[in-house]
Amino acid sequence: MHHEVQVFDDLDTLSTAAAHFVVGRARDAVEASGSFHFAVSGGRSPWQMFARLTGMDMPWDGTVIWQVDERVAPDDDPDRNLAHLRQALGGRSTEIRPMPVDEADLDDAARRYGDALPARLDLVHLGIGPDGHTASLVPGDAVLEVADRPVALTAGEYQGRRRMTLTYPALARARQLLWLVTGEDKRVALDAMLAGDLSVPAGRVVAEASTVMADCAAHPG
Repeated sequence: MHHEVQVFDDLDTLSTAAAHFVVGRARDAVEASGSFHFAVSGGRSPWQMFARLTGMDMPWDGTVIWQVDERVAPDDDPDRNLAHLRQALGGRSTEIRPMPVDEADLDDAARRYGDALPARLDLVHLGIGPDGHTASLVPGDAVLEVADRPVALTAGEYQGRRRMTLTYPALARARQLLWLVTGEDKRVALDAMLAGDLSVPAGRVVAEASTVMADCAAHPG
């Protein structure tokens, strides 16, 4: 698929640009439909973006934040992406819809989360790992082949935890993707994704529109 690529000198300028991008999409969505459905991945890349957002004129009352992926861990476990998301929001009052990874029946929990998703997410934030994974669509796992539901569990552990994740069909329903990619260790994987290499999980993601914001270490050009 086609990606619009923007390259920044450092994480600070990238995070500021990303925050402005999110605010613009949020305002448009709230004006059009009264709500902005925003799905956020784990990892460090969005933390500074959220720090910027908390000081901007973001329509928080109309914003619903969903999770792209989550580690299977108790609610108060520091491994949970949710804990970092709440911290990054700095107490900002907005609706967050956590993935229910602490329930006994994880397959049923994934089904219910998928059923609750809006027909289309307005914006989905994604990152990419050095191994080419995005969301928790990780190399070699059977979750890559899930085509009949929007939310699924990894078959095995990845970096010590099973994961719940949006699947390719769910990502394909997004109106807009926003990739935040930083660091030299992401360069090979990002190049493969941009080349449409289907051997890396990120290269298999398709959606209506996609913007990649990368620092010059990840994408020197």
